Amino acid sequence: MKYKYYILVACLSAFLSSCSDFLDTEPDDFLSLTYYETEDQLEYALAGVYDILGNTAFYGQQYICRMGNEADEGYFNREEVMEGPQVYNFSTSDNIVQGLWKILYDGINRANLVLASLEQKPAVDPLLADRIKGETLFLRAYYYFILVEHWGDVPLILSPAVDLKNKEVGRTPSEKVYEQIIGDMDLAEDLVQSATEAGFGGRVTKSAVRGILARVCLRMAGNPLNDESRYAEARSWAKKVIDDTESGHRLHPDYSQVFINYAQDKYDIKESIWEVEFWGNAQNSYRETGRVGAWLGLRSESEEIGLAYGHISATAYLYRLYDTGDLRRDWAIAPYTYGKDGSHIPRPEAIGFDAWKRYCGKWRREYETVYPRANNATSQNFPLLRYSDVLLMFAEADNAVNHGPTQEAYNAINLVRRRAFRLLDVNGKTDLTQPESCDLSGLNETSFQEEIMNERSRELCFEALRKQDLIRWGKLVENMKNIENLIDMEYSGQFFVLAFRNVSQRHLLFPIPAREMILNKKLTQNPQW
Repeated sequence: MKYKYYILVACLSAFLSSCSDFLDTEPDDFLSLTYYETEDQLEYALAGVYDILGNTAFYGQQYICRMGNEADEGYFNREEVMEGPQVYNFSTSDNIVQGLWKILYDGINRANLVLASLEQKPAVDPLLADRIKGETLFLRAYYYFILVEHWGDVPLILSPAVDLKNKEVGRTPSEKVYEQIIGDMDLAEDLVQSATEAGFGGRVTKSAVRGILARVCLRMAGNPLNDESRYAEARSWAKKVIDDTESGHRLHPDYSQVFINYAQDKYDIKESIWEVEFWGNAQNSYRETGRVGAWLGLRSESEEIGLAYGHISATAYLYRLYDTGDLRRDWAIAPYTYGKDGSHIPRPEAIGFDAWKRYCGKWRREYETVYPRANNATSQNFPLLRYSDVLLMFAEADNAVNHGPTQEAYNAINLVRRRAFRLLDVNGKTDLTQPESCDLSGLNETSFQEEIMNERSRELCFEALRKQDLIRWGKLVENMKNIENLIDMEYSGQFFVLAFRNVSQRHLLFPIPAREMILNKKLTQNPQW
């Protein structure tokens, strides 16, 4: 399945280059529209829409470790880095922020051209056309979701660049952007394949659509929209994933194996519903490498292991969040470093200052199976939606809808917790009617929500979700300042305090990039920027 995807992406550069920079193009420079007409052309074009996910500006590198998405879970572990989104000290001309904006709109324009081509009723298999339409609608909506999360009101462009009469497009209120996101994803659900039909997590499926819709609805229910009616919708979408007997989603019984699978290009769509695919080792032209293992992997100078920078280290706050016996801790936060010969060098006991010095451990290059291991390119995949996330989203939404946790909410979060203590059988099952010591019970709405906040961090840390979770809960600045106070109290003057010290209310949104403001006079700037 993946081999076909490689070939499609390899064909894209010439095929799509003419429409990649549409927000930066003068109106008179737009080329005449050329529609995709054959099945191969449409498949190539769809691959180009997917390809945005793995771009260096997005999940291929910057978004996962240089945009502060770890929030209170970790920090950018480079003492010399004093500026940038990762330390909440940057300007409207920051290249990393500009890069994300640009690549998302590149993806949107690619999607718009595919959708415009399908509207011409090309002579292709109707089932194929429907699937391509569904996946394209969803991906366009996902790119808009990332935009609206990070910038708020953004230009809503639903036609190819060549159709625009005027390149200057103003910002659309975020409520209307969300309406478009919900509408596109809702349409996509009926058109895309089931998880069983697709068979791997690199393609958008019904389960991926439903799970991401739950995420979108939870975001709408929280800050800044605070549309609490969306909790019921989030609950419904998550429950559709849980109740899908055909796809049969379940937790892998071994938490660490989930991430070993990403390193080894092994698909487990029961657990990993949607993921960004990377492959190769940059040794030839047939590759689509990312830097997940090299940038997020624990530091390594070993040729045998492969170079890894260890750019993200965990906070002592995250380390202490795990209960005794929770096996996720020593996978998410590495208990060792690598020697130059590839050996494991145990870290000192995580007390005192040493509790702040452990690397993110989820993306370990020692498990990669592609040789030789390139210094700055890895084939590790990156998760966009895991089943445990769906369970936790369901529990959160159920608690909000019912003003307190029902048994279904307890079952969902306790299933995640039992996996953490290795209490699931080989099929990911457990008897939830029989209590275990790690189970939660007897909580009210507020205390259950607090447990959800903590459990999401324990389970999903370093998966580029925490910052936006904290923003929707209205907790970003508060939690970050708590970490600052903890560092100042224990280790005043350490460089890793920077992000926590610099963050402020203005960082709830990115600034509209300065270059866009110059090119498009209809754009307005976000508050405090």
